[in-house]
Amino acid sequence: MTRVRWWSLRRLLGTVGLIIGSATMLQSQRFGRMYIEPNVPYDGRFTFVRLRYLEYGPAGWQFDYPAMERNLMTIVKDLTTMRLHQRGSNVHLMDDPSLSRYPIAYLSEPGYWYPEDREAAGLRAWLRKGGFLIVDDFYFRQWEPFAQAMRKVLPEATFIRLDASQGLFDSFFRVTDLGKMHHPDNASATAEYYGIFEDNDPSKRLMVIVNYNNDVGDYMEWSGQGWYPVNMSNDAYKIATNWLVYGLTH
Repeated sequence: MTRVRWWSLRRLLGTVGLIIGSATMLQSQRFGRMYIEPNVPYDGRFTFVRLRYLEYGPAGWQFDYPAMERNLMTIVKDLTTMRLHQRGSNVHLMDDPSLSRYPIAYLSEPGYWYPEDREAAGLRAWLRKGGFLIVDDFYFRQWEPFAQAMRKVLPEATFIRLDASQGLFDSFFRVTDLGKMHHPDNASATAEYYGIFEDNDPSKRLMVIVNYNNDVGDYMEWSGQGWYPVNMSNDAYKIATNWLVYGLTH
């Protein structure tokens, strides 16, 4: 075999290897074996926290990770005077004791979340100590599995549908039309927002914001790629910024 032919074969094998490697990486991400970046050491600055749940189906907790949080933190850094980690974020199990250091946490794809007792107990303790939970990225038939999971965490909780008069929608940006957005995978799934309040009393602390029939995280993840209309991405950033400002000031 000539040197030229041998070099061509090596290049071909290298290309095939890259293709196989890329396919393996994508498959690993799809089935929950993705690489999780090291958590940012606690130093008092705001850190975006994503909750990880035990996987009995699609590993939906990881969807949009970590691009969504990087994009959101970049926007929030430019908009506010908040001291934050822009290029790093955390992933915590719900019963991780260190979760108590962080006031806000994000939960993605809760339609595939089936909490074990220790997960439910950990999240319950965090919420009752003052944690603010953001739930995102699910629609239609995924509601009931999520509702059952949430009842295991807070058995007494009632879901209260929110309208634009709720302070959450005016904590930084004023959002008046809550029906403008929809889930990116289904245009007929018009966004709805539900809250769980302390003692089920809307005059008390909002503990959980449920972003149903929507996927704000997906809009933010792909905001620079031209996949979605600019107005949808802009609205997603407004809503998410309100989440953070509200959670830190209430």
